Amino acid sequence: MISNKIQDAINDQINAELWSAYLYLSMSMNFEAQGRSGIANWFKIQFQEEQDHAQIFINYLNQRGGRVLLKAIDAVPTEWSTPLDAFKATLQHEQKVTSLINALYTLAEQEHDYATRDRLNWFVGEQVEEEDNCRQLIDKFSLIGDNGMGLYMLDQELAARTYAAPSPLAAE
Repeated sequence: MISNKIQDAINDQINAELWSAYLYLSMSMNFEAQGRSGIANWFKIQFQEEQDHAQIFINYLNQRGGRVLLKAIDAVPTEWSTPLDAFKATLQHEQKVTSLINALYTLAEQEHDYATRDRLNWFVGEQVEEEDNCRQLIDKFSLIGDNGMGLYMLDQELAARTYAAPSPLAAE
């Protein structure tokens, strides 16, 4: 059985992951409306990944005999003027998610809940990847600036991104 403290913290994380999904769906729709279908695709895949992250936590709570309590999802922003602005906001958001995962990891250690700590190891690595991806895209968009051909080419590159189920879900 999982402790109430860990259960509550994981339920909060589920809400944070679903909020993240909603944020990325909003970003995707923003860039779809701007005619940037490649950038929209990148954010749509982020949307799917964040839903998967929530599902991993949901599955974990159920496996441990906990109770999943879904909460209301707060509103998200709906407009970004440039891809660079959106990716800067994405990096800030992913850094916040990293701090949430780190706090959950610390709580698992304090509670001597090694199973939860083990599950969180995957998320720790995932956050390193998420932040790195954002930094790389910020660098690319900063380098391109207002160059129309550069923006077009990077949009085409991002259109090629495909979805892959995260390993904790693929194993279940």
